Formats: sequence, structure tokens, C-alpha cells
Amino acid sequence: MERSRLDQARFREVLGHFATGLVVATASVEGAPTGFTCQSFASVSLEPELVLFCPAKTSKSWPKMRSAPVLGLSILRDDQEVLARAFSESGADKFAGVGWTPSQGGAPLLEGALAWLEVEIAEVHDAGDHHVVIAKVLDLVLHPGEPLLFFRGGYGSYSA
Repeated sequence: MERSRLDQARFREVLGHFATGLVVATASVEGAPTGFTCQSFASVSLEPELVLFCPAKTSKSWPKMRSAPVLGLSILRDDQEVLARAFSESGADKFAGVGWTPSQGGAPLLEGALAWLEVEIAEVHDAGDHHVVIAKVLDLVLHPGEPLLFFRGGYGSYSA
């Protein structure tokens, strides 16, 4: 196998061939909902129930959310590309016109999502230009539908 010189464009191109789901991470901060889109999300452990997500260090939302008692993770459904794009915008009123319901702990959960998780932060690790957040799952709800996927720079869906 021929080794290619690593550069950011090549790294992004190659890893873009790995399909990921999309989540919107949210919190209530000083009574106001805030959040961001995240494609780096995974299950970590069944015992205890842990997940991870990776906010960018450039995120304006993450520093506000980091001290929230609980966070909401809404796994996006295949018809929610508009939400994925809206919550990836910096500085915009991301919740304008967006329906949501509070989790038991008060974190916003987006209406129409494929699944909801309420989590509390267990650990945060420095990882290059991102943070790796390990979170303990407190509650979760599954709704019918299919996932929104991100693949090769575009959005799509999957049906079993």
C-alpha cells in the first residue's frame, strides 16, 4: 500500500467516506436553549451507559453548555437536514421556529428527532482541535423513523 502524504484536505476526503449519523447537542443555559450539530457521536460503554461526542474548540455554544447540569442529545431523523444545517451555523438564533420539549432535567430535546438522550458530563478530554466529551446516559427515548446520515460532504438517509 502506498502511503499518501497527510494533509487536511486528504484527511477530510478519506474520512468523509465513513457515513455518520448526526446529533444536535443542547442545554438550557441561564434559561435559554443553546446547541450545536455534531457528527462525532458514538456509544462507548453498556455498563455504565456512556456515549461520547466531540465539540470543536471553536464552538461558541460548547463553552456555555459545559457547566449545564444535563445535556440533551437529539439524534436526527432523515427529514431533519434543515435542523442539522441550522444548528451548525455560528451566531444564529438556532432555536427560532424550532419545536422542542425539555428533558426531565430541562435540556431541550428537538421535536421529530429519531431518538433523545439526556446525559450528564462524566469526563472531557483535550483532542487536537476538538474536545472528547464522555457522558453518562440518564434517560433515552426512541421514536419511529430512519436516521439522517452525513457522507462525502452531503446528507442522505438509510433504510434497512
